[in-house]
Amino acid sequence: MADLRKLPNLAALRAFDAAARYECFSRAAEEIHVTPGAISHQVRALEEELGLQLFIRHGKRISVTETGQRFAATIRKSLSEIALAAEHLRSLNRQQRLVISSTPSFASRWLAPRLWKFIDAHPDVEVVLQSGSHLSDLRLDGVDVGLRFGRGNYSGVVTEKLTDDYYYPVAAPAYRGQRGKKLSKPADLAQCTLLRMDQRESWQPWLKLAGLELAEPSGGLVIEDSSLTLRQAADGAGVALSRHMIASQEIAAGELVRLFDVALKADEAYYFVTLPEGQEKPAIAAFRKWIFKEMKLFRETSGWPG
Repeated sequence: MADLRKLPNLAALRAFDAAARYECFSRAAEEIHVTPGAISHQVRALEEELGLQLFIRHGKRISVTETGQRFAATIRKSLSEIALAAEHLRSLNRQQRLVISSTPSFASRWLAPRLWKFIDAHPDVEVVLQSGSHLSDLRLDGVDVGLRFGRGNYSGVVTEKLTDDYYYPVAAPAYRGQRGKKLSKPADLAQCTLLRMDQRESWQPWLKLAGLELAEPSGGLVIEDSSLTLRQAADGAGVALSRHMIASQEIAAGELVRLFDVALKADEAYYFVTLPEGQEKPAIAAFRKWIFKEMKLFRETSGWPG
């Protein structure tokens, strides 16, 4: 690696680059906004430092030496790379559009009701919230932040765990089961209609934790939208097994109540995902700081099972 302490003065290199391109000190001076005398002085100082003649002088006319031409090509390439890097950093500050991709349930039931806080705090950021069940490709889909529910093994991205989640049964406050009996213990679920939300989310792990040997609900309606399942439960159609993050809105509103004190930690968790280069974007950094703070507040105030 080169010793940067021996790097020539940057102003002198800029002056030399401009003079070499124009082969004219006065035109180089116009570009850099200095006097021709300053350009001549900078070039002369550079020649003395290097111990080589970079220009052949013919009175007021100059021409670049062969050595000077090779040096100028290297300087021009290096200065161009510096200029591009600087422009990239400036563009990051101008990029005030933030595209967030999330699962539909998390987007609608937790993020969207709180997102106004971030928007109020950052009025210059245009926030685009996308939701979908497919796993978005951040680079191909133009997404800045992915909020994913899974095991965190995502390739090509920077992944940070946002929070765990817990499963527990919920029902309408007035729900009493099929025999009108108040639900006071997990065993009372034997007299209840257990709602099916998604074939991928079985009741069995929670039932096992609660010490129950009940069959998995079968037949009837299978709803693969958590919002609709919770709506059914709030309407008194049965008991739903939900994650705390998803049901907390209805619980806070009094439309649903959590049943029992048995909560099963989910095998999967929520993750904050960005591209490696996204770490430099101010809007992403601001959103990351906000959502981790907001999630901490939620855990502290929502009756977090953990």
